Amino acid sequence: LISTQKEGSHLEFNQLETFIQVVKHKSFSKAAKDLYLTQPTISNNIQNLEKQLGATLLDRSSKNISLTEAGKLLFAYAEELVNIRDQAQCAVSEYCDQMEGTIHINASSIPEQYVLPYIIQDFLVDHPKIRFSVTHKNTKELIDDILDGKESYGIVGAKHCCPTLEYIRFFEDELVVVVPCTQKYSAPNYTEIDLEMILSEPFILRKEDSGTRQIISERLLERKIKINELNIVSTIDSNEMIKKMIELGLGVSILSKMAVEKECALKQLKRYRIKNLSFKRPFYFVYHKNRTLSPKVDTFKNFLMHWPGIK
Repeated sequence: LISTQKEGSHLEFNQLETFIQVVKHKSFSKAAKDLYLTQPTISNNIQNLEKQLGATLLDRSSKNISLTEAGKLLFAYAEELVNIRDQAQCAVSEYCDQMEGTIHINASSIPEQYVLPYIIQDFLVDHPKIRFSVTHKNTKELIDDILDGKESYGIVGAKHCCPTLEYIRFFEDELVVVVPCTQKYSAPNYTEIDLEMILSEPFILRKEDSGTRQIISERLLERKIKINELNIVSTIDSNEMIKKMIELGLGVSILSKMAVEKECALKQLKRYRIKNLSFKRPFYFVYHKNRTLSPKVDTFKNFLMHWPGIK
């Protein structure tokens, strides 16, 4: 309990945690799902918090919930208080060799789908009582949320340079040209192709906010080619949909090698490197330099720094 100026009135951590999750999700129902509570409980926690503080914290007048000025003041303090509590709990737990609790991770699509499961598997060997809650966000959205104070850390597939952000490189991915298994692409028998061969092909591209698209754009510019010079026929947010469209012969793309391992093994798709052009890209654990990570998240960060990779 945290005493307020009103006699007999106390803020409770469950109220602050509810408030933080409602703000992050901009939704009572999503916060309820994330906290494993009923929506009426979420509403009661927020109402009691507002009553105890004597201030309206959330603007509920529009479809998306937003913070009032009083809410903005409380939000930063609420995060800090919950983090300090977590640090205290983890410090004692570590002392007793009982690292436990939940690590909430936001990750962009490729590391989330193809790398994070292996990381979690290896991390749980030494920390079996830790639980994970994983949410997908594209690279730009996640970095914007960290800069805006909505998140403190995450896993991304590209850098957006900013002096307040720290990036820890922990894994290297490779992008490859992915084509359908049709006669057109079956001969000659090569593993690399010239960049010029795909410039006129119907090209299916990831949306602008993705790390994959950022890397493609940067590498093409090395050859003085703008991304809009590709013959773009579709712009899609889903790797799975892009793979299916390629399989159906609707175009080609540049995707993570890991994302097409299964389809290439089953001969549903083919992949090629591009001659004389490196499409390797690192994955990063990114966090805000001015925010304190909880002990369990800090332990996870340090684990990533020494993670040997997928075995």
